[in-house]
Amino acid sequence: MPNRPQDYQTAAGLLRAGKLVAFPTETVYGLGADATNSAACARIFEAKGRPSTNPLIVHVADTAMARHYTAAFPSAAELLAEHFWPGPLTLVLPKPPSICREATAGQQTVAIRVPDHPVALQLLRTFAGPIAAPSANRSTRVSPTTAEHVHDELGERVDLILDGGACPVGIESTVLDLTTFPKPTLLRPGSISIADLQPLIGPIDLLEGRVVGSAEAAPSPGLGALHYAPTTPAYRFSRDEYPRLLRRLGDGPFEERPMATATPADKGAAATVLLLSKASIPAPHDVLTMPVTPDAYARLLYAIVRAADEGGYSAMYIELPPSTPDWLAVRDRLMRATRPLP
Repeated sequence: MPNRPQDYQTAAGLLRAGKLVAFPTETVYGLGADATNSAACARIFEAKGRPSTNPLIVHVADTAMARHYTAAFPSAAELLAEHFWPGPLTLVLPKPPSICREATAGQQTVAIRVPDHPVALQLLRTFAGPIAAPSANRSTRVSPTTAEHVHDELGERVDLILDGGACPVGIESTVLDLTTFPKPTLLRPGSISIADLQPLIGPIDLLEGRVVGSAEAAPSPGLGALHYAPTTPAYRFSRDEYPRLLRRLGDGPFEERPMATATPADKGAAATVLLLSKASIPAPHDVLTMPVTPDAYARLLYAIVRAADEGGYSAMYIELPPSTPDWLAVRDRLMRATRPLP
């Protein structure tokens, strides 16, 4: 059912009162609070169990609002905003006094973007201010891409959930730091790639695989060693490790099977395997062949991992996609969500 005009008024009123409102973006659902309200932003960290050293992304309605809620908006930011906003690109820029220190983990920079989702934009216009919003899930867990995911994850910790259907991109935004010299730095890969950005602003540094400990203030969300992770033990493997995977799963009759909706009583000790190409897996394990293009894979990744996590499996095994630039964002999420194959 579409959100009614009064739903946005209710949501904006809750935000002004320091409450938490979950809302969809094109990437994942966010857990929003007034980015100028210290107590409200502190509630985000409490609800998620998120370390206070992990900064939040501030969402705004348009580029004019972004200029107002940054201390400087250089020409590179103007150019990128013109090409990619609204969209899944977050820019790290100097922080103004109006953005509370909780939203930036006490740092002098703010991560800011204009989301490309009608529900998010209507909420931002109605609220008429900046909304700090990390993913609407418990810290380190799988990001939510539907309103149901948010409800299942946070329950009464969130005061209102605006439903906008499934998120079309499915993984978090690209984060680009424009305060580093001599070149901007890609802090988190996303669906907007370095290849998309460099023709506009020139060379960019890439901190691929960077890990920031919980005691250290991170320059961007999503840099923890454990992130986007299911509760089921999850392991990654490359195609050349497939024989090892089969030995771990055990000998048995080989059978091509679709992954089924299951309950713990159904599955017992069986594992689920996510593959990029068709292959046989020994019974009683389940296998799902994933999309072979990065955008389609990203769109389904979190929903499938969440469904598998709820399926009562003893373990989850995920084949890594190719180590090529177009798969960089997906590989980043999988490397942080899984452990190496034992």
